[in-house]
Amino acid sequence: MAYYSDAELQQLGFKHLGKNVKISTKASIYNADQIEIGDHSRIDDFCVISGKVTIGKHVHLAPFCLVAGGEKGIRIDDFAGMAYHAQIFSQSDDYSGRTLTNPTIPARYKAEKKASSALGRHVIVGAGSIIFPGVEIAEGCAVGAMTLVTHSTQPWGIYVGNPARRIKDRKQDLLQLEAQFLQDTAHDSL
Repeated sequence: MAYYSDAELQQLGFKHLGKNVKISTKASIYNADQIEIGDHSRIDDFCVISGKVTIGKHVHLAPFCLVAGGEKGIRIDDFAGMAYHAQIFSQSDDYSGRTLTNPTIPARYKAEKKASSALGRHVIVGAGSIIFPGVEIAEGCAVGAMTLVTHSTQPWGIYVGNPARRIKDRKQDLLQLEAQFLQDTAHDSL
């Protein structure tokens, strides 16, 4: 995978760009001036990132992810990740047939839902999953592959299905590993 150099990343004009950020040269970045990316995060091939987006530290977006921040924005907190083809939106057309749809139509003929969305710390979103506008995936949740998340979640749960439902609690052992990792990397950077 080919990544942009640091100089090339600076030229894209991000609102904020942390250190050691890796973005594939095959990713599509729109509205870079509205996008913030934290240290040690990685965006792989064929991802599309657009609109108001804030990405924390140590975040990974696998190939073909879509992060459509729109006007209201999407926040992805530290240590979160999205697997292949996962998608998160902050706006959507009204599919009921009461209004017109698509970006070629003026707003007065549409009834778009616009609401910020978020992935909390240590959230992992499985391959092919979709997160709807206004949904917050709470800290520590795991969203199984091909899951449709239409409502916000409670922390440290495992969610699957269409629509998503909590099937069990997720272990929090990774918090001890995070503390050790941060301690080790803080020592390495001295």
